[in-house]
Amino acid sequence: MKLFRSRSSRVIQDGSVSAAAAAVGGGGTGSSWENLPLELLREVLVRLEASEGSWPKRKNVVACAGVCKCWREIIKEVVRTPEISRLLTFPISVKQPGPRESLLKCFIKRDRSSNTYRLYLSLNDSLAEDGKFLLAARKCRRPTCTDYIISLHADDTSKGSSTYIGKLRSNFIGTKFIIYDGLPPCTAATMTKSLASKSVHSKQVSPRVHAGSYPVAHISYELNVLGSRGPRRMQCTMDAIPGSAVKPGGVAPTQTEFPLGNIDFFPALPFFRSKSLRAEKIVSGTLAGQVDGSLMLKNKAPRWHEQLQCWCLKFNGRVTVASVKNFQLVASSVGSQAGSQHHKVILQFGKVGKDAFTMDYRYPISAFQAFAICLSSFDTKIACE
Repeated sequence: MKLFRSRSSRVIQDGSVSAAAAAVGGGGTGSSWENLPLELLREVLVRLEASEGSWPKRKNVVACAGVCKCWREIIKEVVRTPEISRLLTFPISVKQPGPRESLLKCFIKRDRSSNTYRLYLSLNDSLAEDGKFLLAARKCRRPTCTDYIISLHADDTSKGSSTYIGKLRSNFIGTKFIIYDGLPPCTAATMTKSLASKSVHSKQVSPRVHAGSYPVAHISYELNVLGSRGPRRMQCTMDAIPGSAVKPGGVAPTQTEFPLGNIDFFPALPFFRSKSLRAEKIVSGTLAGQVDGSLMLKNKAPRWHEQLQCWCLKFNGRVTVASVKNFQLVASSVGSQAGSQHHKVILQFGKVGKDAFTMDYRYPISAFQAFAICLSSFDTKIACE
């Protein structure tokens, strides 16, 4: 599959094509792919690579699985959850936890003129170029708060849209935020009363599902009452994720489908499912064995660099511009002391250009949750600086 990952190089070498032909042919004799002209196979690879910036349709995925046994095995790996495949193949992937062993690299582009933000999956080693679109958000100022409407569509960020999946809401001074999911999450989240009876048109959402605001996380920034200069301090309470999810063998809720009217938004392919997947252990309603409270995330404390005369964090080359918005989040147990934190970074966010930022996340949070947390950093916080 790495043959399709490099969008910067449009010319595919004959050697790579030959290797690809051997791969799809399964190494056996008599395969129709073995005798395919290299020019035709090259065209197939170029077209697949060129379409990687958009979500694949279900019919296309099924068609690829029907080519031959080797292709079917490859597709079975691709359609698994990001935790296992380390890929974001379908729209539902943005609601599923990221990989456990490594950070999934993404970046955010900000458009000041339209107050919009777009999240992309990085397709190569560049910091903020050449990506696959994942989510979009639009900032809406209100008299007492600010909303960030999050959508699966780049140009349709209205709450009444069928692509609306949630929002981020801040208080008046931008120190406290709530992440709302547009649909019920896997764990028991309480729906906001004011929107409990609001339903979306049947053409947009299944009649059995009520579109509303389900709080799934709370974000708070510490007030800077003394006015001292320094990095922001933030804390995130992930209401829908148990604290045990960061422990070895821990499990986080995993959504499996969007109950939307458009069939192309259904990524669940029953004939590809494996009962051995960890996600199958999640039951609808509440998470079995959740007894230790919600997951708490706190920003990793930076260190003062005497030579540079600034606060520094180790981003491993993923952040290049100093900014008060930059942060790294690590897990912290409820009621623990400041030093009792996990060292593994779950989410990191930083500036790489005037309106370009990197966002890297891992299990147990999803791209949607990570994106919402990063959006809170864009909001003005006079009381925290």
